[in-house]
Amino acid sequence: MSEAAATPGKIMLVGIGPGHAEHMTARARAAIAEADTIIGYVTYIKLVADLIEGKEVIRKSMTEELDRAVEALARARAGRKVALISSGDAGVYGMAGPTFEVLFQAGWRPHEGEDGGIEVEIVPGVSALNSCAALVGAPLTHDFCAISLSDLLTPWPAIARRLDAAAAADFVVALYNPKSGRRTRQIVEAQRLLLRHRRPDTPVAIVKSAYRRRENIVLTTLDRMSEADIGMLSTVLIGNSNTVVRHGLMVTPRGYANKYEVAEGGATRDGEKAGRSLSTGLNGWLERLQAEHAAGASVEALAERHRLPADYVRATLAEPPEAAAPELAEESEA
Repeated sequence: MSEAAATPGKIMLVGIGPGHAEHMTARARAAIAEADTIIGYVTYIKLVADLIEGKEVIRKSMTEELDRAVEALARARAGRKVALISSGDAGVYGMAGPTFEVLFQAGWRPHEGEDGGIEVEIVPGVSALNSCAALVGAPLTHDFCAISLSDLLTPWPAIARRLDAAAAADFVVALYNPKSGRRTRQIVEAQRLLLRHRRPDTPVAIVKSAYRRRENIVLTTLDRMSEADIGMLSTVLIGNSNTVVRHGLMVTPRGYANKYEVAEGGATRDGEKAGRSLSTGLNGWLERLQAEHAAGASVEALAERHRLPADYVRATLAEPPEAAAPELAEESEA
């Protein structure tokens, strides 16, 4: 048995956060300290320069993600501890995915096979979603999604369908990789698709280099979004139909005003009950749907009224509502 096989190495997929040392987790710092070898995109290496003195450092360019993963596996096979770093979180458009692809292709299985002794640890970090949102207010307080506009690996029709579906479903949308020197039209097409479903004055925040030296924040609207200075270091946050900007802060309400008189001390609205589903929640909606159908509304008309697929409405009507559950302790509003 070789020495490398007898002393298997370790790959640590480290999310270093938005870039400022204050926003790096303690485990991320410890993982970098533990590592013999640091591998990463040149810009990310610069962000941790004060932590990697005396270590083997392998710098790769932007488009060499698979090369980084291959290098990490080779070093781990040689018994080294490798910190493969990503900005933000390694599992959000980071190096975790491509590394596992390389590992699986090489026959790696946890605790099995020739490379099974190689330990893999994912060290989570603060993603661009979180860091950019924190700088502009609370835009992600309600349902949101992230979509990358990079078509280097994903066909544009797939990206366009996701944009259209997210816009129609009224998600707050975070756009990653919105624009580069060669990819300039993607953000315009994204704007076009979103405007099919959103008001032109929908709030938009564009955050560049969050918590880094050249941080820049622009609050604008959906109809003017593509005119702003946007690049690969930018993350674009697009509000939903309820998102507002007040006093320079972008906020998406969670929905408390649907149940409580927020301006009157938080009293529960008529017909609502603290800790229970809204009167227009699932059970209430099912009762209403059944009543509307019994009154003569067709499945197709109900589907159009509620903007839902007709087959879903038909299947829902075919299943009688459940009996009300007994009163229990109040549920968390989250």
